Amino acid sequence: MKFIFDQDTWQEIYSSIRKNKMRTGITIIGVMWGIFLLVVLLGAAKGVENNFNKLFGNFATNSVFVWAQQTSKPFKGFQEGKGLTLKMSDLENIKNEIEGLEFVVPRHQTQAMAINNFKSGTFGIFGDYPELDKVQKKELVYGRFINDNDIKEKKKVCVIEEEIYKQLFDEGEFPIGTYIKINDINYNVVGMYKEGQVGGGGPQGNIHIPFTTFQQVYNRGDSIGWMMITGDMEHDITQIEADVKLLLRNLHKVHPNDERAFGSFNLGERIAQVTGFLTGMQFLTWFVGIATLIAGVFAIGNILLITVKERTKEIGIRRALGAKPWEIKRQIVLESVFLTSIAGALGIIFGGLVLMLIDNTIGKGPEAALTNPTVDIPVVITAAITLVVLGTLIGMIPAQTAISIRPIEALREE
Repeated sequence: MKFIFDQDTWQEIYSSIRKNKMRTGITIIGVMWGIFLLVVLLGAAKGVENNFNKLFGNFATNSVFVWAQQTSKPFKGFQEGKGLTLKMSDLENIKNEIEGLEFVVPRHQTQAMAINNFKSGTFGIFGDYPELDKVQKKELVYGRFINDNDIKEKKKVCVIEEEIYKQLFDEGEFPIGTYIKINDINYNVVGMYKEGQVGGGGPQGNIHIPFTTFQQVYNRGDSIGWMMITGDMEHDITQIEADVKLLLRNLHKVHPNDERAFGSFNLGERIAQVTGFLTGMQFLTWFVGIATLIAGVFAIGNILLITVKERTKEIGIRRALGAKPWEIKRQIVLESVFLTSIAGALGIIFGGLVLMLIDNTIGKGPEAALTNPTVDIPVVITAAITLVVLGTLIGMIPAQTAISIRPIEALREE
């Protein structure tokens, strides 16, 4: 390993590169582009995955949302266009009749103005049960979520999103125990959770109150806005969705083939689709990046083969003066490793800078397409090591060519 730190070794490498500046520069750019592309594409794929997890990562994946709409077929004396409403009795029938259920959570939603002192805003107001925190986990900053006692006593309490805190409270003010006014009714703030979690209330933020309180305040009787249904992992959520909708058609005297009467959104199916897309995207990224890297490394091999051809006489003189084959071989391999390492380092640096630029532009705000597009350090190290190994292997080809030249024949070359 002593030769690596030998000044003559690096002077020879520098001399070789200087004689072929343009050729060497273009080759380095080719390898650099390969690892640059790999880093940027992997970072972008990670950003898409992070954004998806930010939006839906707090949901139980095996879930489906179901709501009532209007009929599209006449049935049993009822005309087409009959309006339907989900009832609390539907909830109990679903729990009793459908197999494989873990949670069935009813919800209500409306929009209302909330006021705290001289600050106000219009937000999504949700009527919820404590089970919501199990289906759609809230990352609490302060306090707690709605509990069974709140439901039983129809308490005027609320849990707010962090975005609402920013709009209604002074910076540094502790929200728990304070009161905000919603439709002229005071609600005690008992919890606050981090923003950015999907709830359906829009970008202004969400407020959660007990389901029973919502029913009483907004005079909803025993109706349900929609329900979130979560199946256990042993049951197919698509089959659960079909069974639930079939049961609801029977309960509400709807035509068995009426697909419009009850709407649904199968989160489990969507997550599976996105997960498959992300897996395919990562595979394609690795394929394209590694293929580009290999092409660049082969270009370095070609450059070194040309260099060996140009230095045939020089190599012959060195051999005639006593240079051992392995000394010449290691010199050429070291040059290959040096070029690939420089190209790899530049590609990683520029790739990181581009990811930082993406994060600071399209990676910010509630409508961000990417969230924290980064590449894990082990992945970068693996890519760099792979590049050095490829550089070493490809350098063996021109190195073997160099030592195969017989000194007497090399000296005869013009």
